[in-house]
Amino acid sequence: MALSIYSVVFAACVVFVLNVVIKTQLQRRKMPPGPPGIPLLGNALQLPSAFPWLKFTEWSKQYGPIYSLNLAGTPVVILNTFKTAADLMDRRSNIYSDRPRLIMASEILTGGIFMIFTKYGDVWRKMRRASHEEFSIRGCEKFQGQQHEEAALSVLDILETPDEWQDCLKRSTASNILTAVYGRERLTPKDKPLITRIHAHTARIAGAVVPGAYLVEIFPFMKHFPTWMAKWKKDGLDWYKRETDMFEKLCDDIDTQKHSFVRGLKENQARHGLTKPEAAWLAGIMFSAGAETTLGTLFNFVLAMTLYPNVMKRAQAEIDSVVGRDRLPNFDDKPRLPYIRAMVKESLRWRPVGPVAVPRRTTEARDDYYNGYLIPKGTTVIPNIWRVFFPMSAPWAMNHDPELYPDFEEFRPDRFLDESGQKDNVPPDTHEMGHGTFGFGRRICVGYNFANQVLFIQMAMMLWAFNFEAPLDDSGQPIVPDRSATIDAGVVVLPAPFKTKITPRSPDVPSTIRQELEHLGAL
Repeated sequence: MALSIYSVVFAACVVFVLNVVIKTQLQRRKMPPGPPGIPLLGNALQLPSAFPWLKFTEWSKQYGPIYSLNLAGTPVVILNTFKTAADLMDRRSNIYSDRPRLIMASEILTGGIFMIFTKYGDVWRKMRRASHEEFSIRGCEKFQGQQHEEAALSVLDILETPDEWQDCLKRSTASNILTAVYGRERLTPKDKPLITRIHAHTARIAGAVVPGAYLVEIFPFMKHFPTWMAKWKKDGLDWYKRETDMFEKLCDDIDTQKHSFVRGLKENQARHGLTKPEAAWLAGIMFSAGAETTLGTLFNFVLAMTLYPNVMKRAQAEIDSVVGRDRLPNFDDKPRLPYIRAMVKESLRWRPVGPVAVPRRTTEARDDYYNGYLIPKGTTVIPNIWRVFFPMSAPWAMNHDPELYPDFEEFRPDRFLDESGQKDNVPPDTHEMGHGTFGFGRRICVGYNFANQVLFIQMAMMLWAFNFEAPLDDSGQPIVPDRSATIDAGVVVLPAPFKTKITPRSPDVPSTIRQELEHLGAL
């Protein structure tokens, strides 16, 4: 009798597995082409846990601008061109604005209220509306004064400790967003523990998103395990409580006399309808994500200036002709600094700090079709922004598409200017930005206006003040940074540590900065 029952159960399992395999195979035949996999697991074992975007770009050479994967039964579609991303995520945003289920990163570590991972619904809409009011292109203008002062102060910091330029920029980018979000005073070296904790927070969440990091993503029933038998769950819930306490305390300690994102949230609490934890986590996202991504772009900018002295000199010549040497660059100069504007775009395109956009998920409402291919409801969709650096014949993704950027490996800002060199010129389907680094559609990065402002004034200020060049070794030969070396820093991908020699362009740089900051009351 027992044997008979076991036989029936076994047979039922076999039928279930066969049904899943057959259904997946039939569905896959209608989807965009992609690499073959194995039964049940599909392509899951072919995807590395580190730098998965490199595998995405390798497959793009064989399967084209849009292809599909099967990750243990979950259909996945990879987009490799601006057109495919814009066609789906911009022009069909009502279908392609959801997120896949992220049990550890979203439901446990961040309590389901981390806006970047939140499902497309009422909570996300409330958070998005509240953040857009403050960080729209007009809303961000109110932060230009503090951004100008912070850029000048960061240059003074680098002048005093040029070998510690990375720490200076790390503190400056964190200070910029911290002041805007919480109305706090400028960060100083004594605030390093806070910066370290925020970086650890973002790295922890990023680590939880990596495919294969937690088995609960493959076996969702494990979420219901009691904490005494699931240490990963207990640790995740403990971290959620600690981070909530930290973000709520930061919100409670704001300076109510200064304008800030949090002050706006509190003043409009009834209209926004956010709970205290939701508002605290929304502010925390603005702080943590904004600091990480802007920092990575500035590191890449310094790398480019070290590798491309002619680009640096052309940018400096433009600044000198417009600004001169008796004052600092400011936002009023922006319309007359087209090459600097183009440099911001090129820095974001050349080495995108986010190699793939956060995955989307089609809504459960219906299947979709694109160019004759089936995209089933519930499909995970990933825009591939990155590209393998070498060899030159390697496949590409959006920001390094050779049809749009023939010399994609070169740092060349003038690609974003017309023949006159005065007007912006960008490829279609890039939201007038020239790249896909900030994402697409309704899930485009809400802080991109703020980030673009910071990058413009910081780059202009540093080029006004400094020369960058490769240092010399003991034999007098330049130590040229490795342009292809990168490190996965969790939320962002950064250039591998490199050396650059930073020197003031003239002896009066410090005095000119101090004089202007004293006039502004910042010193």
